[in-house]
Amino acid sequence: MAGATIYDVAARAGVSIKSVSRVLNGEANVSEALRRKVEGAVAELGYRRSLSARSLAGSASSIIAALVDATLTIEHWRSGRGNDYLSRLELGLLMECRQADHHLMVELVDYDAPTLRQDLASLLTAIRPQGVVLTPPNSDNDVVLEVLSELAVPFARIGPETAPDLGVRIRMDDAGAAEQITDHLLDLGHVDIAHISGPAAYSASRLRRTGFEAALRRRGLTPRPEWVAEGQFTFGSGLDAAERLLGGPRRPTAIFAANDDMALGVLQAAAARGLRVPHDLSVAGFDDTPSAVFSTPPLTTIRQPVAEMAAAAAQRLIPLLKARLDANDGLEEVIVPHSLMIRGSTSQPA
Repeated sequence: MAGATIYDVAARAGVSIKSVSRVLNGEANVSEALRRKVEGAVAELGYRRSLSARSLAGSASSIIAALVDATLTIEHWRSGRGNDYLSRLELGLLMECRQADHHLMVELVDYDAPTLRQDLASLLTAIRPQGVVLTPPNSDNDVVLEVLSELAVPFARIGPETAPDLGVRIRMDDAGAAEQITDHLLDLGHVDIAHISGPAAYSASRLRRTGFEAALRRRGLTPRPEWVAEGQFTFGSGLDAAERLLGGPRRPTAIFAANDDMALGVLQAAAARGLRVPHDLSVAGFDDTPSAVFSTPPLTTIRQPVAEMAAAAAQRLIPLLKARLDANDGLEEVIVPHSLMIRGSTSQPA
């Protein structure tokens, strides 16, 4: 069977994925009957594991795999703007992996693919990571969590919203940060504030919108549905959303975008309309990417501690792997602090 996966082997042998994984990994305490079933299914299907994975299995060093969103990562690179989130994530993980004599491997995962289960199972069987770090939206993807649990691969989750009993959990207070930056705009005197949210698949998008609306309601203001537009965490989507928001019959005096790339799109849309930032329109973002510092004017934003969250994930996952402990027993959640960076893109309304 061409392209047979570990799921095909499990189905043919009539055993669980975890049982197949135990046999393939040469674990102790595997019965002879189970071993014969799995090896027979492997032979019948022509299932093959990668030679590189087999050689790595005997190495003194171990692999930590970071699974990141394929669609957004590719879109960022195609746009020519790069991906600061991925760079900071890699930095935080690499520093900890290096100290612990582990290797880091970054893999793209298409969480929306109909073949996600099979693709992920094949990937994990091929590279055989000792542990996995999940980034949004994979952190909350039921299929991803199920496959990792079935294959008994310990994992840490960055920015999780669901399943509090699974994995090492590291996050920032997205809702609180969005509430804080909205409070900043309100304190300046803005009451007509619009919001560009991120894609619905990301829990951070929902949490940041929740914080934005909570700040408005606390000041006695009712969020206006027509002043909320959904973007895709990309410059182009921020530009499109800003053009819609600024082209309505009543223009907001401030726009809070759920990430910096979309906020930079707002700056361009404002300039195209002859609006001066911040005199005519205040603009706030979220992330504190390098572009936020070098934009004109520099962007008021939330510093998302990506590298720090990645480092915290590795710091808590690697010791569990070395001690051969189960990392998926609902360990205490770690919340990494953020910072409000006030710069020249926000001021009192004219």
